[in-house]
Amino acid sequence: MPYSRNRHKLTSSLILCMGVFALILPTAEISAQTTQSRTSLEVIALIKQVGSTAPDWWGSVTLDYPKTLDLSWPVPKQGSPWDPSKNIGQFVWSIINENPSKWKQGIRFLHHVLEVNKDNPAILNKTMDALGNMYYNLHEDWARAAFWWKKSGARNKVGLANCYYELGCKSMAMDVLSLYDRDYSRNCAVIKLYSDMGELAKAMELVKQRVAAGAPLSAYIAAGDACRQAGRYKTALKYYRRALAAKNASGREIDNELNVKRAQASIEAVQLFDDLDLAVIPDGTYKGSSISYAGMLNLEVVVKAGRIDAINIKQHEDKQFFSALTATPRKIIAKQSIKGVDAVTGATITSEAIINATAKALASGMKQ
Repeated sequence: MPYSRNRHKLTSSLILCMGVFALILPTAEISAQTTQSRTSLEVIALIKQVGSTAPDWWGSVTLDYPKTLDLSWPVPKQGSPWDPSKNIGQFVWSIINENPSKWKQGIRFLHHVLEVNKDNPAILNKTMDALGNMYYNLHEDWARAAFWWKKSGARNKVGLANCYYELGCKSMAMDVLSLYDRDYSRNCAVIKLYSDMGELAKAMELVKQRVAAGAPLSAYIAAGDACRQAGRYKTALKYYRRALAAKNASGREIDNELNVKRAQASIEAVQLFDDLDLAVIPDGTYKGSSISYAGMLNLEVVVKAGRIDAINIKQHEDKQFFSALTATPRKIIAKQSIKGVDAVTGATITSEAIINATAKALASGMKQ
């Protein structure tokens, strides 16, 4: 939506969708640290305040989209090709999501779709949900993601819970997750978030439930991931090995092949953790690879003066969860270690692949 560059005022049509905007906060102030404790009332107020403002980069981004797009956002008829020059969903999926340079343009575009469809509640709701997804998956802007998801009815409840946690209120996140403990379609995501919040015992309770429900393979991988996040590497290895032994135990899981490869890749990576020593790795660029969501992910790790200087992802086939491709390397570099690096919630497989591939790359450097 168009804003004044100086005062960042909304047009009247966007006000109808969003309400009156507060003053814009700098990005650093918007992104709360999980170590910063806030009450539920403070988080609700923060979401309302930040969510109803434009991002600080708004004035530097122009509205740019194919004029052939049907902004009424119809669903293509079954069997019809998905055309990114005509279908909004495909345009967002393949043009915006896959091109980080267009992520900000994607936000502006969806606000434009809001304005165009201001009198169509169904399309407004759909667009608001898409805005929540984009702020969450691409920008890691937790306040704005929560704002738009709540306005749209918050179909992604686990994502909303993570927003509350990232904004500093663990109790709000726990309240939401408690409603989805037995939702087995989302159970692994709930296990992941519990482990991120340090609730390992709760996460392991859900692992048992998932095993009992007939999904042992993904349950044991989730258990391995949770223990790995908690720094319990020997226990993590036990669960990854259980996953391999359980691969034929259930016919209900359609992603058995991928999960088996994930378990094996995690075993190989965790076995390297204790031996890795950046101080003895010569300066250079080292290659590593691991299985990701849609295929192999290949990267290069640059080591300089005993430090991880850069992690460059050279090839991947994933078509979603793109923030993991930038956030996970950033976390590893900031920590200067692969131990205790948490996977991006909602993008566990992609993050895990980056961590595992980095471990392999550094291990190859130690052999130099």
